[in-house]
Amino acid sequence: MSPLIQYSIDALNLGCLYALYALGVAMVFGILRLVNFAHSSLIMIGGYALVLTAGLPLALRVVITVVACVAAAVLLELVAFRAVRGANPATLLVTSFAVTIAMSSLAEAVFGALPAAADVHPALRESYSFGTVYVPKLNIATVVVTALLVGGLSLFLTRTTLGLQMRAAAADFTTARLMGVRTDRVISMAFAVSGVLAAAAALFLLAASGSVTPGFGVDAVLFGLIAAVVGGLSSLRGAAIGGLVLGVSGQLLQSFLPVEVKPFRDAILFAAVAALLVLRPQGLVAKAEGVRI
Repeated sequence: MSPLIQYSIDALNLGCLYALYALGVAMVFGILRLVNFAHSSLIMIGGYALVLTAGLPLALRVVITVVACVAAAVLLELVAFRAVRGANPATLLVTSFAVTIAMSSLAEAVFGALPAAADVHPALRESYSFGTVYVPKLNIATVVVTALLVGGLSLFLTRTTLGLQMRAAAADFTTARLMGVRTDRVISMAFAVSGVLAAAAALFLLAASGSVTPGFGVDAVLFGLIAAVVGGLSSLRGAAIGGLVLGVSGQLLQSFLPVEVKPFRDAILFAAVAALLVLRPQGLVAKAEGVRI
């Protein structure tokens, strides 16, 4: 029983991480229909913000990181994406790739290609022990923060005027604009929220890896996109569920597959994802006829 509990704890942690990644991607897609690979650049900025603020109190570092990611997200929308708003999906996709490459190149020019090491907090390396079961404090922090962010985002979208406007824009952008919704404000807020999610992802990624590179966050966004598609890219709830499903499935496969088969874990996982999308192209949660956040 103990190994099963340990595997479940690790799987829940990975699922929450993937849910964070997926929410960051789905937040912008819900309104702009933009698959924003540049979200990885926001995670990278968060990572370097944590590196540069090493030595400061953790609370202050978190605030600085969130501010940096939110400011970068809003600035990217203003400088890079506003000009192509309403363009065809291919143009939006190429723009997001271009932004990602440009930001990675800029980071390499400023910080170098070698990993920049930093510790988020020594306590996050510790674990609670319950017999033969170990619960890392980092895992607890990941699950708790993800739950708080998902809950807070849900309340924001359903209980505030701006949140309701964002949902209206996601359902029908043109109609929402005709009804007086300030679309620039709504889109900027969507990017700002994605910046908050990127800051959280950067915090946990750095705590786990201990270093940042110019490519920091790229893998996270790829897994986040896959998770969002699995759950339903048009639904934030679906994106979160997709993240949990993908993360838990991947961790459990890693734990239970025979040793000689483990190198093929990702191939097995993504083959299952492909089969799921053949049977249900709209994802696990989202409805085929509607788009919603």
